[in-house]
Amino acid sequence: MARLLDLYLRGAFVALALYAAVASAAQTLPPDRSQLERKLTSTRTLIETSSGARQIEASGDAAAVADRARARELHARAGDALRSEELESASKLLDEASRAMFAAVRKAAAEQVSGRKERADFEARMLSTRALLEAQRRVAAEKNSGQSARDVSSRVEKLLAEAGEQARSGMMGAARRTLDQAYMAVKISAIGLRDGDTVVRSLNFTSKAEEYEYEIDRNETHRMLVDMLLKEKRGTASVGAMVDQALAAAATLRSQAEAEAARRDHDTAVKTLEQSTRELVKAIRGAGVYIPG
Repeated sequence: MARLLDLYLRGAFVALALYAAVASAAQTLPPDRSQLERKLTSTRTLIETSSGARQIEASGDAAAVADRARARELHARAGDALRSEELESASKLLDEASRAMFAAVRKAAAEQVSGRKERADFEARMLSTRALLEAQRRVAAEKNSGQSARDVSSRVEKLLAEAGEQARSGMMGAARRTLDQAYMAVKISAIGLRDGDTVVRSLNFTSKAEEYEYEIDRNETHRMLVDMLLKEKRGTASVGAMVDQALAAAATLRSQAEAEAARRDHDTAVKTLEQSTRELVKAIRGAGVYIPG
């Protein structure tokens, strides 16, 4: 990709580079009006209709657009100076306009490379989410887990469709946020299905201290889900108040569990942590996002 960008920039800037070399060699000569008129025309072409100009328009990059606007302003001032026979000033303004446009094209090219990477990352996450969804469905079928797992599958499918539509509309930031919601929802569902095995085979924990560490990790995962899944929903007053109340209760219980564990009462600490996590699950569900509890 770096090589492609390099080749592109060489093609886009070759005319400018040649012009810059000639201009540098001629710096000791006084400005010639006819040459400045030709330069005014070629710079206008560079700014308005060149491949670099099309690159800027396609990128939509704010910094590139701003540099092009500055190039236009400088070009207009150069035209005024030339008509006023201020040849030195016109020459300098045209050089500045070319440099501003040069910077704009560079930024636009970098933005397009960044955009391609963003889309590639999105597609990779989409594939991994679909793979995880298939795994969740397979495990749910094996366990006959019923409606709750099907509800998760249905919600994730809707989120994936929404993310795909946002991406096709060029809303890559929103698309990635929606896709991340789908990923985390199906991930926590898969964890919940796996946890069913853990409960049945409770002897997998060699001690209550080990089970406590597991519950700490589970609690932290759900706290992360609150931040990720409810970030926008918390802007609503009723939802925000409900979530804040649940978070406060969960935090209090988490602190209590940590104190119990510090006294080596891991049995009680595990139960307290489970209560804390249930508060987080309640907050997520109360905001309209289903996850297994």
